[in-house]
Amino acid sequence: MKLATYSKDGSASCGILTNEGLIDIVSAWQDSNTPRSVKEILERGPACLAQLAELEKSTEASVALDSVKLLAPIPRPGKVLALAGNYAEHIKEGGGKLGLSDSPRVTTVPRPFIMPATAVAGPGDQIPWPAYSETIDYELELAVVIGRKAKDVAIDKALEIVAGYTIANDVSARTVTFRNNRAKRPWDEFYDWLNGKWADGFCPMGPYLLTADEIEDVQNLDMKLTVNGEVRQNANSSQMIHTVAQIVSFVSHLMTLEPGDVIATGTPAGVGFPTGNFLKAGDRIEASIEKLGTLQNTLGPRPDKFYEPLV
Repeated sequence: MKLATYSKDGSASCGILTNEGLIDIVSAWQDSNTPRSVKEILERGPACLAQLAELEKSTEASVALDSVKLLAPIPRPGKVLALAGNYAEHIKEGGGKLGLSDSPRVTTVPRPFIMPATAVAGPGDQIPWPAYSETIDYELELAVVIGRKAKDVAIDKALEIVAGYTIANDVSARTVTFRNNRAKRPWDEFYDWLNGKWADGFCPMGPYLLTADEIEDVQNLDMKLTVNGEVRQNANSSQMIHTVAQIVSFVSHLMTLEPGDVIATGTPAGVGFPTGNFLKAGDRIEASIEKLGTLQNTLGPRPDKFYEPLV
């Protein structure tokens, strides 16, 4: 089942995406206790999803897809997490080893970091070019959406708490303008990299959430990203160092996971920074993952003036 959040005539709603269009859940629901967002659906749990599956079978689409604007499936997640360095070839293309052995899955652990909910954007949105970086990059990622509250989950149980999957583009500011005239301190490079993940609209997601039951093997999904039609990233989720189950289990030992939380699972090789082939204003980025559709966004105009607090 494809769950979508969308805007029509200035109001947001949630629906089931079909080949014919959208089933508006709010208007099609049969009783008064109507779920009004995808996050609320997840919070209600399996019984609500089962009721929606029946709704999908019995209800015709009433909303034309071209009459709405799709939003991120979870427009404001409680937590947005992402993984650094989860594809070996991506690590190598950047000139780093990051402790990789011949079997990194058994000698390393995932490296998650957290992003603000304001980083989330939707399909078709223009990505704002932040005034603190002159270099903007793309990162195609498979995103996991958590379906129930959980803590300290074992690896063999981890996929049971996953509600579904969507596409994320973990856009990155590769340099920061506030490095100018700055005294050097330990960890500056790490914080510069981390700051580069936090800009508004830097984590587009969508176009929908596909429920986990529709994915036979999450570790065998083809992935591709193009810029203005040119293929830049072409990979498969089987190339992850740490699997989805391992990632979810690991993160659940660091913090309580809740319905609607999103974990982006790392990007494969082919990003712009190794060659300096960064995004330019107006570039069209299309991120596709097998069964999850295509997430399309454009990069906004380059700022006329950049942020330099020490000038």
